[in-house]
Amino acid sequence: MKYNNPFKLFTFTCIFMVALSSCKVGRFVMYNFADIRDHEKFPARNIQTGSAKFSFPVAEKSKVPKVLQLKDKSYPFEQYLEDNKTVAFLVIKNDTIQYEHYWDNYDTNSIVPSFSMAKSITSILIGCAIDDKLIQSVDEPITRYIPELKESGFEKVSIEHLLQMTSGLKFNEGYSNPFGGVATFYYGTNLRKAIKKMKLKSEPGTQFEYLSGNTQLLGLVLERALKDKTVTAYLEEKIWKPLEMEYDASWSLDRKKNGLEKTFCCINARARDYAKIGRLYLNKGKWKDRQIVSEEWVRQSTKIDTKNGSAGYYQYQWWLPTQTGDFMAQGILGQYIYVHPDKNLIIVRLGRNEGKADWWEILSGLGEAY
Repeated sequence: MKYNNPFKLFTFTCIFMVALSSCKVGRFVMYNFADIRDHEKFPARNIQTGSAKFSFPVAEKSKVPKVLQLKDKSYPFEQYLEDNKTVAFLVIKNDTIQYEHYWDNYDTNSIVPSFSMAKSITSILIGCAIDDKLIQSVDEPITRYIPELKESGFEKVSIEHLLQMTSGLKFNEGYSNPFGGVATFYYGTNLRKAIKKMKLKSEPGTQFEYLSGNTQLLGLVLERALKDKTVTAYLEEKIWKPLEMEYDASWSLDRKKNGLEKTFCCINARARDYAKIGRLYLNKGKWKDRQIVSEEWVRQSTKIDTKNGSAGYYQYQWWLPTQTGDFMAQGILGQYIYVHPDKNLIIVRLGRNEGKADWWEILSGLGEAY
């Protein structure tokens, strides 16, 4: 096909690009892999903060080490963070910012996608929905909320199975295959349709397997429980405004019209506001004098539990890196909200990717150093 007319060529190119961006494979071809700028690519619902704003006080002098000691080798602390693709790093001890630094033209105002840190926030919302009696308990079968999955044998799958990643779900977690499960959910334009096609491969409650499909099912359970309210609106009501976030945020959707939130990923916010999520759980679900989510839910979400196929390092969509009381939310490009309650410590690390760093070792090591 030849186009000698520049206007026709431009028109064809525009139509082709629009067609690509409107379907899953097209989005995959255009974007290829999760990227720190993905909040600019997908439709989203806005999350507004309230009139009250909470700001962490800043220490007069930084108390982080100048040298990072890893096994038998030491590195200059800030240089190591920069070399390993970090764009934001915060250390908050005793409710005070001990260290805050940004790289690569990022600053306090810069939006960074949460990626799978959103799984932990989705878990908080499930806890809030139980507190609000919109969901009866984690023992409920998910088919009570998603009855279209009955024909695929999901009656035995409970909300807790989804939280614990023990549902037995058949799901491909690899991003590199445009027809795989997580790529379908990330780039696809109809999550409800994709969910309806989901299958099981093993008996629920027998084996842990980290799969984003579990959290997206939680998102649909939550949407159905909320009825006339969106998941985004519930996040704004239950967390964003009560925690006095400093900035508005957003939650990416599969499609613009009547879209469903990508609850397995894709909350778009700033570093300091991510730290407030950590502070909420550091304080056992309480913010100032208000219990945002029950203390029992926080305890259940961060304890070690290996029953019914559960993993000792994962609980209710939170990672337990050392099994000594610390816990964290984690995203695919090295986004972290790390909390060490015994040390009254919160660390937020956001990056373009993981780099060559072992962030579990670094974050837990800093936790122990404090």
